[in-house]
Amino acid sequence: MNIIRRPFRYAYGNAVLVLIALNLLAFLGQSAFPRLTAYMALNPVNVLRAGAFWQFVSYMFAHGSVSHLLVNMLGLFFFGMQVERHLGTKEFILYYLVTGTLAGVFSFLVYVVTGADHVYLLGASGALFAVQLAYATFFPNSVVYVWGILPVRAPVLVLGFTGVELFSSVFGISSGVAHLTHLAGFGFAWLYFMVRLGANPWYSLIGRR
Repeated sequence: MNIIRRPFRYAYGNAVLVLIALNLLAFLGQSAFPRLTAYMALNPVNVLRAGAFWQFVSYMFAHGSVSHLLVNMLGLFFFGMQVERHLGTKEFILYYLVTGTLAGVFSFLVYVVTGADHVYLLGASGALFAVQLAYATFFPNSVVYVWGILPVRAPVLVLGFTGVELFSSVFGISSGVAHLTHLAGFGFAWLYFMVRLGANPWYSLIGRR
């Protein structure tokens, strides 16, 4: 356990801006070469039959539309910058990639079990939901203005997102959205805090230290 929790030497290197740039470059590549989307997006058939295991990571950098990209990158910028400053760049990169990858693996297993071979999963949402949980955990008194006008405390926003995703997953609302991937991002982020950081996010979310 000591090895698992061994901290990195703190350093800050603007990894969020690098991640945003990589997502933008990937989207430009998708626009110029449409076949790149099928190469990057996570698809059970490609993984099982073609050995495309890189898709567990690459799916996080591909997006389906300008609005999809814009929403995710704005969220990554506003929440990720603060989380990276708090954790340090190396820890933030590990957190982002581990939670996003595991969310993809979880989604892949669900798709295989349910026979959803036609699904192409893409987008940074799984990792972004993990970043939002980290933000609410580290900054529980922070207020987020939804739509720029409605003030909501970060923990309330995160728990609200979780409830909406759980409800949508159970009742099949907006089936085109990978609700299980979003929930998996939350879940693996929670495990990361417990295993790697030795902290339970619940106490921060409910206002207990």
